[in-house]
Amino acid sequence: MRCPFCGNVDTQVKDSRPAEDHVAIRRRRFCPACGGRFTTYERVQLRDLVVIKTSGKREDFDRDKLERSIRIAMQKRPIEPERIDQMISGIVRRLESMGETDIPSKTIGEIVMETLARIDTVAFVRFASVYKNFQEADDFDKFVSELRPSVQADE
Repeated sequence: MRCPFCGNVDTQVKDSRPAEDHVAIRRRRFCPACGGRFTTYERVQLRDLVVIKTSGKREDFDRDKLERSIRIAMQKRPIEPERIDQMISGIVRRLESMGETDIPSKTIGEIVMETLARIDTVAFVRFASVYKNFQEADDFDKFVSELRPSVQADE
């Protein structure tokens, strides 16, 4: 593993332990050249996924990009970081187990929305506002009103 500080390719593993509910290995590394310490994570990747954007453009699936967008939606919410990591790993496993290597971005967005809706409605609305490209406050109002169960008055 290349040192992120000096570029040395000969780094040493000082400590390894399971991370993220045993779906990744966390390794603490040390660079003998510069003395830098850093952490790496190793995960199983079942297949290389390609995301097909709505524009038709194709790009490699980036777990970090998915994680960033979910963490932004979950910012300042009362959800433990471990729960967020489990959710992200579950989404990635679900995408990998679909049997397809080419996955439309719409499918990924729908899976994320479905998962967020079960965990935290505020994060769900935040993510939806970007995913559905809300342009004004009325878009939020309409979306939230669809979330609320309709109340019928008995008269």
